[in-house]
Amino acid sequence: MLILDELRVELEGYRKDMKELYHILDLDKAKKEIEELQAKSAEDGFWDDLENSQKTMQIIKQNESKLAGFSKLDTLLEDTITMIELTVEAGEEEDEATVAEIKGEADRFKSELQTMRLTTLLTGEYDSKNAILTFHAGAGGTEAQDWAEMLFRMYNRWGERHNYKVTTLDYLDGDEAGLKSASILVEGENAYGFLKSEAGVHRLVRVSPFDSSGRRHTSFASLEVMPEIGDADTNIEIRPEDLETEFYRASGAGGQKVNKTSSAVRIVHKPTGIVVSCQTQRSQYQNKDYAMKMLVSKLVEIKEREHLDKIEDIKGVQKEIAWGAQIRSYVFMPYTLAKDHRTNCENGNINAVMDGDIDSFINAYLTALSHGELQK
Repeated sequence: MLILDELRVELEGYRKDMKELYHILDLDKAKKEIEELQAKSAEDGFWDDLENSQKTMQIIKQNESKLAGFSKLDTLLEDTITMIELTVEAGEEEDEATVAEIKGEADRFKSELQTMRLTTLLTGEYDSKNAILTFHAGAGGTEAQDWAEMLFRMYNRWGERHNYKVTTLDYLDGDEAGLKSASILVEGENAYGFLKSEAGVHRLVRVSPFDSSGRRHTSFASLEVMPEIGDADTNIEIRPEDLETEFYRASGAGGQKVNKTSSAVRIVHKPTGIVVSCQTQRSQYQNKDYAMKMLVSKLVEIKEREHLDKIEDIKGVQKEIAWGAQIRSYVFMPYTLAKDHRTNCENGNINAVMDGDIDSFINAYLTALSHGELQK
């Protein structure tokens, strides 16, 4: 069948692309670094400095993940080419089910190749870091709070799709439904590099389930995305006298055990007015530790985004969560569509989008950014 012959030629052409990608990812260097660091980890006293030893193991894990990802993609390419050859030899070119399966595998290869190519664009200082996502409901009461919870679920599902570990750090219930604010930690290589494109205001248009008249409503929610910054990654100094710390009883999505004591922590950075909180960990100490990480990460992210010379220049000004500021719109009626207003990328399968299928938006943003078509 002509279709399979053309597909085989196309896939064989990708072998050159894979060789180029191997060198761009510098996988020979990754292999050498793994060997050196594994030898170092076997030395006496390696675990005496826990912070540095953990960093070393993280580098090993990242390199191994990079190698495994490339190997898996290369295997997919070769297996698909072999499948075509065996199908032709067996004279099954007319078997529609077999052809459909082969085309599906070829499409999967091309999609995963595009994603791996995009990782080469993640050259920012913090792109390889974990990501902290903070959700805020806009004006509009229950409708906006329900929308914020829908976004919360969407990014949790995105994390699951990519085998990232997602941990809820803070969760403030809405008045009747949804949430007023929440924070999650997404742990995995390049989590921040991919998710940084999602920061901004998200707009929803739908017939509200909370409106007995069945009227169409427009709601807004904002998403902040910050890299998780460790103490060793920055020289930021936060003076104790600049902090106002409050302990309170946890509530919301943290489980029954967390709200029996005043273990939740809220920290206000008085010079900037920035507020962070954490309530889902088991102890006051853990919640305070996470809250401080969130504060440092937020200060660094704002400083970088606003191109400020020093942390002291941050004024803590918040953009309004309202019309005109949205980066993306999600329409549930009279048609279904999710559209990114920065890249014009669209997806008409709104249910898939809300189930975490947002890679097309992320890929379009990173591609446009690499071409100089967008501002960071």
